[in-house]
Amino acid sequence: MKSAWFIATRDLLYSLKQKETILWVFLMPCVFFYFIGTVTGGGGGTGAASVTVLAVHAPAENGFLQDELFEALEAEDYKIVRVETEAEIEPYIRRLYLPPPAEGYATLTESMLAGNQVLLRFVRKGGGNKANLDSVRLNRAVYGLLADLVVLDSEGTEFSPAALVELDERPRSLTLNVKPAGERRELPSGYSQTIPGTMVMFTLLVLLTSGSILLVIERNRGLLRRLASTPISRGSIVFGKWIGKMALALIQITFAMLAGTLFFGMDWGDSLPMVFLVLVAWAAFCTSAAVLMANFARTESQMAGIGVVSSMALAALGGCWWPIEITPAWMQSLANYLPTGWVMNALHGLINFGHGPSSALGEVAALVIGALLLGALAARRFRYQ
Repeated sequence: MKSAWFIATRDLLYSLKQKETILWVFLMPCVFFYFIGTVTGGGGGTGAASVTVLAVHAPAENGFLQDELFEALEAEDYKIVRVETEAEIEPYIRRLYLPPPAEGYATLTESMLAGNQVLLRFVRKGGGNKANLDSVRLNRAVYGLLADLVVLDSEGTEFSPAALVELDERPRSLTLNVKPAGERRELPSGYSQTIPGTMVMFTLLVLLTSGSILLVIERNRGLLRRLASTPISRGSIVFGKWIGKMALALIQITFAMLAGTLFFGMDWGDSLPMVFLVLVAWAAFCTSAAVLMANFARTESQMAGIGVVSSMALAALGGCWWPIEITPAWMQSLANYLPTGWVMNALHGLINFGHGPSSALGEVAALVIGALLLGALAARRFRYQ
């Protein structure tokens, strides 16, 4: 184990020193997140009962109507983040700007109650169905508060927080009973499709190119033959190479998840630990495939061609580029037999469809079994020259 760990750390450090690896592990996934996610609608995941961050640019003290508006927005499943400068609000996907009070008034509440018009401004990065949903939720919160004020005014009741609470507690003459019609099947779009799909594709691409090519180079330059002449066992060598490439995959996945969360507002749903477990199982599968495939290529260009073509084909057919639900029936059926299809099905279930952690156990088991089988075959076929 000590020898395997030594080989793994040297392998990982060498990989991280390569400019190509840095480019494809850290920079290019974020570029894909932004451009493809923005073009296809933006917006984070929308798992069941998800909470969406809404940045609000407003003064700290603006009277009780501002507080009532925030409560109405929170009832629409928005998480309110208060900011006071343009620089602070810029990174957020959803931004709501409250204007300053009219001249001569101390707060926005005083200005509104005096009959002055108040214009709220909402800015959102990206469009699509999720942008329309934001519009509905914001209008519902704003016009709900406005309707309460109209009722109080018609009754001649003085506007106050207590009056609004009393009005809210009154029995409603008209109620709406909402029940789910079945399993939630909103198709993922924007960042909720792009970020998981890009992560899956780039993990496979990096390991089948940079990871496998490094083994081909070491074999062609006689470095593996030198290792064979040392007291290190064959199993330790193969396991060390496997650990090094697995570590690279985990670094890439962790960075991509952090970048997706911090820079793009990605919502990973309510089963984040299981999402990460699915991606770890995927990393293990890709690592075993990379070590195995490196035994079949004779040159760097061969391995690069194999890695790129197989990664692109599996990504397209497995639903990494688009929701598999929009593809023809034959393609949806084919995805059930592809490892990319397994991992994307598990991720969409956890992130977009509100499934529980147990829903992904089958895919995790399939990926782990596949990783073990490919790893065992890679160990048997491992060539020193």
